[in-house]
Amino acid sequence: MVILYWIGSYLLGTVLTALWIGKWKGVDLTSSGSGNPGARNALAVLGRRASLLVFLGDFLKGSVVVWAGLWLEFSLWSVAVAGLLSVIGHIYPLWRKGRGGKGISTFAGVAFWLTPDLFLAMLVLSFAFYPWLKSATLSMLAGFSAFFAVAFAFQVQSVVWPLFVAIIIIVIRHKADIKISMETRFPSNKA
Repeated sequence: MVILYWIGSYLLGTVLTALWIGKWKGVDLTSSGSGNPGARNALAVLGRRASLLVFLGDFLKGSVVVWAGLWLEFSLWSVAVAGLLSVIGHIYPLWRKGRGGKGISTFAGVAFWLTPDLFLAMLVLSFAFYPWLKSATLSMLAGFSAFFAVAFAFQVQSVVWPLFVAIIIIVIRHKADIKISMETRFPSNKA
């Protein structure tokens, strides 16, 4: 039963809200703006309302995965694995040859319901660092650091390690954005 749950979690993750919202608005987000089917590109191309809808849709995917696992009374570790699989599905959907979004909103939906204390630490540190870093991408890294730190402080890392893997995959997926943000925020003074 848990294998079917994991497969379903991956498949649900492959449903990219941005493609549906873009279609509704008559815009293909994969060929507009950055080409990324996510909330940030929806904001740049379609505006705040569309971006919010994309975020909520992707957040809901992660939420449904956790709700289903808890309702089926699977172990927290099994639900965390399902959360990881939904993030992987969002980032690497087979039906789009692995060209999906960047996973933040789906991860947020998983973390909010499965580990609310870790989610809160992540959120607080992300917002705390934003005024200094002036970069959502770099602030996200600070938030992820808080997620790791609080997990180890509460000694729950053995249960939530699949979410650690999800974070690592998300950071890798943001590699280009991180590089640009670092160069913009901390330019080198090379002559």
